[in-house]
Amino acid sequence: MRTSNPIFSRWGATRDAGSAGAYHREPVGATVDDSPAGDYRTNPYASRADSGLRTGTTAVTMDDVIVRTATTLGTVALTAVLSWLLLPVDEANIGRSYGLSAGAALVALVLSMVQAFKRTPSPALILGYAAFEGVFLGVLSSTVSTYIAPGVVVQAVLGTFAVAAGVLIAYRMRWIRVTRRFAGFLAAAATGFLLLLVADSLFSAFGAGNGLGFHSGGLGIVFGVIGILLGAAFLALDLKQVEDAVAYGAPREEAWLAAFGLTMTLVWIYLEVLRVLTIFNSDN
Repeated sequence: MRTSNPIFSRWGATRDAGSAGAYHREPVGATVDDSPAGDYRTNPYASRADSGLRTGTTAVTMDDVIVRTATTLGTVALTAVLSWLLLPVDEANIGRSYGLSAGAALVALVLSMVQAFKRTPSPALILGYAAFEGVFLGVLSSTVSTYIAPGVVVQAVLGTFAVAAGVLIAYRMRWIRVTRRFAGFLAAAATGFLLLLVADSLFSAFGAGNGLGFHSGGLGIVFGVIGILLGAAFLALDLKQVEDAVAYGAPREEAWLAAFGLTMTLVWIYLEVLRVLTIFNSDN
């Protein structure tokens, strides 16, 4: 698959697909049904100059992906905890904390977009994104827990793990089949979802009160559930990309792109789960 996660990180989008007769191989033990061979005419990770891996590179393994993903998610978690502790949201400090959180969110967005359009992964950019994203999540979570729904953050974290585990099981059991059509539909659905979010923000900013109503009531819960389902679908797409990278013998550096995509998707799911639980708790 050539698409990725909520902000459409370009995993493999600009990779060489090789020349007309480029190298192609099936993963060991693959069958017609589970082989990624149908996704590409040639090995998407082969260079033009040869028929295998790029010269001097080592093939990525599942362990590489797990270690890089754990490092990236660990950075998010660490900075989230530190910002929760060091940036209090009490009345005396809430303005400063909100300002730093908004700045961190903006920096995280810029870093993620820069990485999304780079041809090669940059660990510094990815870890920088994770660190600033963690600051934003820490302040947001602290605010929600303090003023709206105490205890909801723990529920949101557990909910995120539950969604991720469910997708992983469904993907491994082949209950979810990620195809080009699946990826295309997902890209269209996510684009529509993001456009609605932008419209809601604009209506709220220019005096429409509660915007389009996505922050409360039944409509807010439905919109949040749709967001969770989209996040789950993106997670399945990320898992497919990891599977393809390992099967086709992608360079080891691709593990950082996998970590980047998985982290963004899990953050997306966490935010949507937090939205739903916050609305549900505030309405009850």
